[in-house]
Amino acid sequence: MATEIKLKDEERQPCEVWTRVMGYFRPVSAFNIGKKSEYAERVCFSEKKATERFMAIAAE
Repeated sequence: MATEIKLKDEERQPCEVWTRVMGYFRPVSAFNIGKKSEYAERVCFSEKKATERFMAIAAE
């Protein structure tokens, strides 16, 4: 049986998020206000959802 590991907030290590912008990678924390807003509005691509939608269209 696996036991659940619980950490206190002070025991956790912060995670730095990087993303590709204009052909190179940058940390999101270094973005200006406008770029942070654009990043927050992004929608992640899901291959499964795209395939399901394609199959539904093809079935018509």
